Amino acid sequence: MDSSDNEVTVDFSPLLRVYKNGHVERMFGSPIVPPSPLDPTTGVASKDINISPEIKARIYLPKLTNTTNRKLPILVYYHGGGFCLESAFSFLDHRYLNLIVSEANVIAVSVEYRLAPEHLLPVAYEDSWTALQWVGSHVGDKPGFEKEPWLVNHGNFEKVLIGGDSAGGNIVHNLALRSGSESLNGGIKILGSILCFPYFLTSSDFKEDSLPSRIWEFVNPTAEDGVDDPRINPFVEKAQSLSGLGCSNILVCVAEKDELRNIGIKYVEAVKKSEWKGEIELIDVEGEDHCFQIFDPEKEKAKDLIKGMANFIKKY
Repeated sequence: MDSSDNEVTVDFSPLLRVYKNGHVERMFGSPIVPPSPLDPTTGVASKDINISPEIKARIYLPKLTNTTNRKLPILVYYHGGGFCLESAFSFLDHRYLNLIVSEANVIAVSVEYRLAPEHLLPVAYEDSWTALQWVGSHVGDKPGFEKEPWLVNHGNFEKVLIGGDSAGGNIVHNLALRSGSESLNGGIKILGSILCFPYFLTSSDFKEDSLPSRIWEFVNPTAEDGVDDPRINPFVEKAQSLSGLGCSNILVCVAEKDELRNIGIKYVEAVKKSEWKGEIELIDVEGEDHCFQIFDPEKEKAKDLIKGMANFIKKY
């Protein structure tokens, strides 16, 4: 083998490296863990499912009681990681989803969308949309479609929410916009969108050589305007109007020490100024950093944030 194959061509240490031979070394993240028939801490059950030949997911079912037969809200969740890291099957996300599902009493479908650089954007957006359409396909009878029993038996398709952290929050924004102009299978509507520490950028707020900007151009090298691509910068003139967001309610979460905080607040203000007809809420956590609740869910502020998200889900 040519020793030059071991040359590093892209270096985002301590997150990720790409070598000349095409090998991608993901240095940041947590190990893959199996689903659990019964999580010992929360009582939540989980299993892995295939949405399509390319897309997988982990579905979570909260502990069911004998006192109620009511159908539960459905949360379609998209993990973070800059479109190039982490997994729906990782330890951190598995632990986090167990906590959200237990606290909110919601069924969650955590989507394993394909990552860059092996699958550059817009693949992650398309995979995420396909997963949402898959959920809608459970409404009515679609010939040849194999339904997921947990969704059919326990899911309320009038209460479908989408949520995500960081890049996942960006995905949620883009799906909400798309659902405002394209119909979803089964006629489902997005009741609520949860954007935690959403990954938005602008050329005026982030230098070209900043890590968030470099990662965006790495995962989406064909973006004509770099960080002013409408998918990462919802404020540019050619971006789709925020009044077209296809959901009824939005929750945005930011944290004081997160470099994405101000742009998350700017998003909330822009949605309020648009002619969008729904309700938007903001949770701003003092003294914490990006996605802190995933890394250390035992912190009191992490518990409070998860409870705040659960209350948003339960509210409707």
